[in-house]
Amino acid sequence: MDGHGDRIADFQRLHASGCFVMPNPWDVGTARILEQLGFKALATTSAGLAWSLGRPDAEVTRDQTLEHLRQIAAAATVPVNADFRDGFAVDPAGVAANVRLAAETGIAGLSIEDSSGDEAAPLFDFDLAVERVAAARRAIDESGTGIVLTGRSEGFVCGAPDIDETIRRLRAYAEAGADCLYAPRIDDLEHVSAIVAAVSPKPVNLLINSPFTNVAEAAQLGVRRISVGGTLARTAWDGVLAAAREIAEAGTFSRFDRLPDVEALFGG
Repeated sequence: MDGHGDRIADFQRLHASGCFVMPNPWDVGTARILEQLGFKALATTSAGLAWSLGRPDAEVTRDQTLEHLRQIAAAATVPVNADFRDGFAVDPAGVAANVRLAAETGIAGLSIEDSSGDEAAPLFDFDLAVERVAAARRAIDESGTGIVLTGRSEGFVCGAPDIDETIRRLRAYAEAGADCLYAPRIDDLEHVSAIVAAVSPKPVNLLINSPFTNVAEAAQLGVRRISVGGTLARTAWDGVLAAAREIAEAGTFSRFDRLPDVEALFGG
């Protein structure tokens, strides 16, 4: 088995039991550092990538994302899961075509979400959303890679926070071939437990982007995989903004004290 195949197999094994944290780097440097810290898998963040390019999340193109996936997958020796947004297409055939391209970048998994970008109807129609996941499943099977497919429902992100509808969609995505299920921005532990029970035995990804729980508690609830989305990137931006504002407004540099030796982290 080649290196890519090994990483895919490792990623599949991680989903078989236990609970693991998959933090989200936004560039090659953060990917390498997070791997050095001992994390067994990484995940890209479309928002973190967008901010590094000076634009909002929705303006990053498919080709920019594919190049980013190649860079992160090449930089890491652990499995990398791709935040592939809506597959950069509406129709299932377009999703399938783009998933095939993503599968060639070296990633070990990817997610397809059901957010439409339409304020009037923020989620794709149920049947279309299920067809899109099924199309991604077929594309992965045809690629022969075995990368892990995550079905992702965005109701709690895009202003339609209905737990019953979220569970209905996640169950349907599981039946359509998703290997892992994910509903970001859910921070009610009863909701988390309900999702885990609804899609069992398939694994569930939990987004932790605020201190509403911890790894041990999430594991007790049956969560298999934890990610942080763009929150590490926002943490970094918080430090940059605070230091820069102090300089601009006060002309002082107090935040330049006791900083990490970043050069040493990379062997310099």
